[in-house]
Amino acid sequence: MIPSERDNTPMQPQLTAETAPSRANTSTEQDIAFGFVRELAAELSGGKVELPGFPHIVMRVQRVLSDPGADLDRIVRVIGGEPVLATQLVRIANSVALNPGGTPVTDLRTAVARVGLDTVRSATIAFAVRQLRQAPALRGLEGRLGELWKRSVQIASLSFVVARRMTRVMADTALLCGLLQGVGRLYILTRASGHRSLFQDEAAYAAIERGWHLSIAAALLENWGMADEIVQAVQESENHEREARGPATLADVLLLGTLLADLDEPVSLSARLEAAKPLQRLQIDAATCEGLLEESAQEIAALRSALG
Repeated sequence: MIPSERDNTPMQPQLTAETAPSRANTSTEQDIAFGFVRELAAELSGGKVELPGFPHIVMRVQRVLSDPGADLDRIVRVIGGEPVLATQLVRIANSVALNPGGTPVTDLRTAVARVGLDTVRSATIAFAVRQLRQAPALRGLEGRLGELWKRSVQIASLSFVVARRMTRVMADTALLCGLLQGVGRLYILTRASGHRSLFQDEAAYAAIERGWHLSIAAALLENWGMADEIVQAVQESENHEREARGPATLADVLLLGTLLADLDEPVSLSARLEAAKPLQRLQIDAATCEGLLEESAQEIAALRSALG
């Protein structure tokens, strides 16, 4: 695990009735839920936030990408050490979203040069989650993990097209941010796999996720050595009260991507946009967003397919 050199340790939720489970069916379930929340709090306070079961290739790739002295050949050697990851990266490089001209990419070196380092990070995260799905400790939770990853890929794809078509934010960085927005939920799921009774009360489990996933995500990303801009964007991805001054930011892009990914919930798009103060600077309405989704449907589908 890459140690964080930053001083801005993520603010963690207080262990209160608001951040603990909202209810439980029995006192035993309530005790288990509160005990689990105390464990999360202790892990955050002690700096022990490591994602169980994540392949070591994620750390190796992050280390080489964070090394200013690393050249393309070294990056390719590290990625090439994991053939499945290398294959997935070539596949992403050939997707419609990243290769609109249709010129085939057949080798890893060209793929890395074409897509950029943040997309390499995205491919590595996608590979790691695919491996995590096969972990024996998560047997029986494949459905939950699949839905969580599906949402992350949707947020990432939407953030990519929002950044490319509406802002000057780098689209590949927005793609990476979208994948990472749910990493705190992924951590909670993997840790909860040892406390299966937590899943018997969906409302209690949802309360734990809501209260803790962003703080946990920020801690994980700092440990992974992610850029401050990415950590901050993930932390602010559900904050609808931020100031709306200045040009659009990565956090704004991620906020809109997250909002659009949840359109199946019973709240109108217009109401969501109106409630999200930071999005005022984008000067968008429901019709604009619906047009974006229609125009970008092919790109979104290609990214979803490539990231799996």
